[in-house]
Amino acid sequence: MTRHSLAQIGVDAEATAVNAGAEVEVQTGKPVAPGDHDHFIERDGLRYAGSHLIIDLWDADYLDDRGVVELAIRRAVRAAGATLLHLHLHEFQPSGGISGVAVLAESHISIHTWPERDYAAVDVFMCGDARPHQVVPVLKQAFNAGRITITEQLRGVV
Repeated sequence: MTRHSLAQIGVDAEATAVNAGAEVEVQTGKPVAPGDHDHFIERDGLRYAGSHLIIDLWDADYLDDRGVVELAIRRAVRAAGATLLHLHLHEFQPSGGISGVAVLAESHISIHTWPERDYAAVDVFMCGDARPHQVVPVLKQAFNAGRITITEQLRGVV
């Protein structure tokens, strides 16, 4: 990560370096009923496994900057109140595109970037008390996206 990249998305580089490896845990304070460990969601009369957001970022910047991509994903996890288990990023050459996945206790966030087209495809699937929609403003700011489209699919509707 370079100071230049971190500064572009408004981050104190030293504080970020100290906290970059920190995992985020969900603290709900709600007791878990016996036998209710599947983390299905009950909302608006529906019971389902989780929300799957398909997010397209257009006219986006920094899509070839591994430091920005990593920090954006870590911030997105934190904003959603999710638990990061593992983060893996891969840089493609010569295009500079980056693909990666954050494996979460609540499911995952994946990203695939096409810097040559100023485009990124992001999938966010989360169950339980996580708040997947909270990743959108984080991604918009981190990548300075000019346009965002979002499709939501409720997974595992009972």
